Amino acid sequence: MIKIGDTLPDGTLTEFIEEETAGCTIGPNSFKVADLVKGKKIVVFGLPGAFTPTCSAKHVPGYVQQHDALKAKGVDEIWCVSVNDAFVMGAWAKEQKTAGKVRMLGDGSAAWTKALGLELDLIARGMGIRMQRFSMLVEDGLVKSFNLEGPGKFEVSDADTMLKQV
Repeated sequence: MIKIGDTLPDGTLTEFIEEETAGCTIGPNSFKVADLVKGKKIVVFGLPGAFTPTCSAKHVPGYVQQHDALKAKGVDEIWCVSVNDAFVMGAWAKEQKTAGKVRMLGDGSAAWTKALGLELDLIARGMGIRMQRFSMLVEDGLVKSFNLEGPGKFEVSDADTMLKQV
């Protein structure tokens, strides 16, 4: 499992892009984690799934609300990562009004989730393999802080806790 002092494993995450820009077309775009983190301070939080109760009511809204405070402390980007595809993450981004604040990145196959050692087996509940709830501060690819939630908990991966750690 990933821990403080580790370098993030490389992998590919997908993001649904609403507006075409240089290098990004409208729709799902794939990004290499190693390229995204190079030279940046990034807050990453992961959760079991888009549109799920705690994730939608507390986790994502907290980071949207604390965006400005985190940026003021030198954070370049805030990522929400989940084992969902880019289309689902894009729809959830619209619903949560994350544009310009939180990048909603999908790990549809759970490959990056497994590389982190943060997979969560919810097959018995009909949800497949998901991501455990966590947050971390990453600087130039190196994990500086890491907060893993216990099963069914939402106590240490919230935006307020991360704001104290930046």
